[in-house]
Amino acid sequence: MSSSALLIAILVLFLWYLSFTATRLDRLHHRVETSWAALDSLLQRRAAIALEIAHSSFADPGMALILNQAAHAAREADISERSEAESGLTGSLGLLLINVHENTDDALLKELSSVTDKIRVAVKLHVEAVNRTQLIRRKLIVKTFRLAGRAPLPSIHKFEEDAI
Repeated sequence: MSSSALLIAILVLFLWYLSFTATRLDRLHHRVETSWAALDSLLQRRAAIALEIAHSSFADPGMALILNQAAHAAREADISERSEAESGLTGSLGLLLINVHENTDDALLKELSSVTDKIRVAVKLHVEAVNRTQLIRRKLIVKTFRLAGRAPLPSIHKFEEDAI
């Protein structure tokens, strides 16, 4: 085999590796976006349930006011304020659940419990996707050849760290 054929084979192999890595990175970014969308919809559902609980006869007036404010803050917060708002809603729901009797059989509480369990799973999936994407993006070859393009580096929000 001539040296030029060997050089071409190595170049083709290297270009294939770059293409493979870029495609993998693109899939990971897509996974981060879809896992965030799933988590966001669950968080919005939790805030809606909190509003329903606040407007029901289940919560006392003081708790209803706290829950109402926390739920509205969580639903209306932009991305920079999201962690604090979600943590506030989690704390408010925790206060509500402390005051709940164990034998209470309310459909809203069952739905809240179900959504909370789903949120825990969604947070774990999102954190895993972010960590894998960050791991690939730290590689020298990805940085050198700018394989991530203009995609922002994904990050984990504070409330996600608290949920794990």
